[in-house]
Amino acid sequence: MTTIVDIKQLDLYYSEFHALKKVDMEISESSVTAFIGPSGCGKSTLLRTLNRMNDMIKGIRIEGKVAIDGQNIYDPDVNVELLRKNIGMVFQQPNPFPKSIYDNIAYGPRIHGIKDKEQLDHIVETSLKAAALWTEVSGNLKKSAYGLSGGQQQRLCIARALAVNPRILLMDEPTSALDPISTLKIEELIRELREKYTIVIVTHNMQQAARISDFTSFFLNGEVIESDQTEKIFTTPTDQRTEDYITGRFG
Repeated sequence: MTTIVDIKQLDLYYSEFHALKKVDMEISESSVTAFIGPSGCGKSTLLRTLNRMNDMIKGIRIEGKVAIDGQNIYDPDVNVELLRKNIGMVFQQPNPFPKSIYDNIAYGPRIHGIKDKEQLDHIVETSLKAAALWTEVSGNLKKSAYGLSGGQQQRLCIARALAVNPRILLMDEPTSALDPISTLKIEELIRELREKYTIVIVTHNMQQAARISDFTSFFLNGEVIESDQTEKIFTTPTDQRTEDYITGRFG
């Protein structure tokens, strides 16, 4: 498999707090990688490092290298806006804009210069289809996104991220606020999307990681303890701490 993200000796500090410690990791293209581990272990921090969302936090310091397609994204000449276009993000709580379903999807393409209505219509339709939402909303595109259910709102947020044609999709516990049926729909969607996108997901749900991911990384106290194919992590981990966490002995 082709490596799209290459992380080398990454340290991240929030002022004096050492949040990530000497992280080394490769993420393969067109795959789903799950980050698991107890709360506060660094998984969401690393996820936000991949699209420089941490830049917005005061007192942050980053050492080491995060390369995407061979370029260190922390080089001073990197266009952060373009980086975030290529690396979409879906958050724990659905966060649609206070706009219509159509305008939620068209927002990103418009910001990046697309004004033609026919082109925008096409992007809205293809993005909603890719997020398995089109059949449910196609007759109500002018309706407020707030009128959708929680699960539909989260799929709308996925469609909104896809509308600017990213290469990588980051998901920070995307189903933790959803009911089991909506969770199942999002999991099915993730399995479909990995054909075209590289997906990195933070999840507290180990069964979910086992169901949907190709690779799993186990975090503990800011360190990546083990990274491997998901089946190996869940059946024959090499580190005792990984086994202890997966079998529920701690965490």
